[in-house]
Amino acid sequence: MKFRKLNRSIPSRILLLVVVFFALGKVDGIAQKTNKEYVKIGGALRYNIYDKSWTKDKTEPRFAWDTWRLNVDARTSGVDLSFEYRFYPGDDTHFLHHGYLGYAINEDLYMKLGVSQVPFGITKYASHSWWFQMPYYVGLEDDYDAGIKFDYTGIKNLTLNVGYFRQAEPQGSPNFSARYSYDITPSEDASIEELNQFNIRVAYQLTKNVELGFSGQFGQNYNTVLEEAENSTAFAGHVLANFGKFNFKGEYIRYDYGAKDNLGNSLDKLQMGAYSYDYNVAAEADIYVAGLAYSMDVDFGPITNIQAYVDYSIIDKRKAGFESSEHLVPGFLITAGSIYTYVDWAFGKNNAWLGSWTNGLAEGSPDADWESRFNVNIGYYF
Repeated sequence: MKFRKLNRSIPSRILLLVVVFFALGKVDGIAQKTNKEYVKIGGALRYNIYDKSWTKDKTEPRFAWDTWRLNVDARTSGVDLSFEYRFYPGDDTHFLHHGYLGYAINEDLYMKLGVSQVPFGITKYASHSWWFQMPYYVGLEDDYDAGIKFDYTGIKNLTLNVGYFRQAEPQGSPNFSARYSYDITPSEDASIEELNQFNIRVAYQLTKNVELGFSGQFGQNYNTVLEEAENSTAFAGHVLANFGKFNFKGEYIRYDYGAKDNLGNSLDKLQMGAYSYDYNVAAEADIYVAGLAYSMDVDFGPITNIQAYVDYSIIDKRKAGFESSEHLVPGFLITAGSIYTYVDWAFGKNNAWLGSWTNGLAEGSPDADWESRFNVNIGYYF
């Protein structure tokens, strides 16, 4: 199916989306004009101390600069601005994290226009650790794209998020894969990019401490050589629960990234990238996610809270012969004012960021070993 044919109805779909959400509640422009104007500047500086099991580098453990970032939040005439730009000196890359204009249409309906978080699965994160969970590494956790999104809270105990994202977030420097969240990137044999993605997310507060949710994602992977697009879908169900000082996050995801190479062959794996790096991922898989945390208030000098956790996730690939990818992260978060320190011992098997780079998340290897990285991330946020 030619992409041009698919693209003709996009403006009408956007118009329909806007009309439906405006119909959910009366626009209250007068209330917006009473909001105070402001500009807030912030940011963060983070460092890593790490030691990797799969290298023979005798200089490890090493101390490295993780990132520094700039944040701007502002409001004028009832219109909000939220912007964040990140710099990763160790990887020689920098890129936009998010940047959007926000407007409260009424007290129940909020719109974001620009680069914002895609409403899918557990938000903001499906993880407790610094390492995220497996969905992040295939573009399904804390993903940011360019488009328009509406958040509706006018029904008791229910949150509804709907968005249309024309494309992935803009690339940074030095290459197409210089970005915060993982997106499909063009390779030598498959000139593919993400286009025309629709998202819907429903979260219901079953009790004060339990949230149940469902998400759907419907998009296109467009080959610029063939001038054709294949359908791309993902679905998720999740549960969030708080029991006293315990927090549980559980999620199931089913995705199918339909795509073709430049010769018209359907792909079993495709290239994704972030932080200026690329690797391959399975085109179709199921993901299982579980994480448990326990939070303790303490009084140790500047330290006021310690949260211990263990996160586990697995990618079960649908292609015969493709090996599963696993991710296990025990650790704890130390809070001292605006300083947050993650102490993680991350374990992975057929895991791109833990010893199996190029094809660990694609076909993997039946002989892959469990690899690990001890990592301490120290961040000051202001």
